[in-house]
Amino acid sequence: MESATVQGAPGGATGNSDPEKKGLSTKAKVLIGFGVYLAVSILLLLIFGNDGKNEAFKPQNEFKLEPWVSIHLAGIDFSINKAVLYLVLASLLTIAVMVWIARRMVDRPNRVQAAVEMAYDLTKNTITGGSLHGELARKWFPFIGALFFWIWFSNMLGFLPLPTNTEHTFSIGGLEIPSFAIYAATANIAIPLVLTLVVWLSYHVEGIRAKGAGPYFKSWLPPGLEEMSPVGKGAIFVIEVISHFVRLISLSVRLFANILAGHLLLLFMGGGLAVLLGIAALGALTFPLAFAFFIFEVGLVATLQAFIFSTLSAIYIGGATSASH
Repeated sequence: MESATVQGAPGGATGNSDPEKKGLSTKAKVLIGFGVYLAVSILLLLIFGNDGKNEAFKPQNEFKLEPWVSIHLAGIDFSINKAVLYLVLASLLTIAVMVWIARRMVDRPNRVQAAVEMAYDLTKNTITGGSLHGELARKWFPFIGALFFWIWFSNMLGFLPLPTNTEHTFSIGGLEIPSFAIYAATANIAIPLVLTLVVWLSYHVEGIRAKGAGPYFKSWLPPGLEEMSPVGKGAIFVIEVISHFVRLISLSVRLFANILAGHLLLLFMGGGLAVLLGIAALGALTFPLAFAFFIFEVGLVATLQAFIFSTLSAIYIGGATSASH
């Protein structure tokens, strides 16, 4: 009995091990790893030095739209460039994937079909159903759903390197091939702006159709202004008019700026900053950040921007047709 008591006592032969024998904490390991990584980067900087600023490297050229096929009709430039290519690819990818999946739907879905059904439920019940109801929801769901999926495919395609950089080429068997680069149709302000104009005109037309022209514009004034003077009502109405036009900027620039900023971060962190400054060792320090930004952009930003744009579109249509302002 005494032997059993001794063996089971704290600190005995079967007790917990000495705390001093425990390894380093996770925080300490991270700090040590970061210190080693920083030391290696500094060592590389001392070895390779600084070649000075690279004047020949122009990061902004990555987003220039050089015409590949010049087409001018009636004074309008219809030239084909990489923005047009990404626009067509995003459209074809959206149509092909949706049709391919729709023809392979089964009662017992696999993982791909389950993911598609979750995305379908997101666009139908959360995005469209959250702002529109009844017949109006059924009417506008195809548009809102297509809008979400097209923007999502466009954003995701923008992180796939394609041979689109005609400024820098490489040779394969005597054939000059454009360098691989990333770009997105939504990184060109013209595309988000056109999408925004379609949404903007659509919700105004739907509002006028639902209420009539006069009652629709009258509904822009918030309730409870019966006692206000005509001058005050006019001032508020002007503010509302301005707010509707501001939506053209806010909706389009939000999508454009987020995608463009993500691509710029990847460009600079992936080696562009090292080339621009002429510090080769800087690439070793920034490349892990580029990888982290890439995961962040692909895993969150691409989907989030598609969700925000389509959700706001549904909100604007629902607000234009609702009984109150």
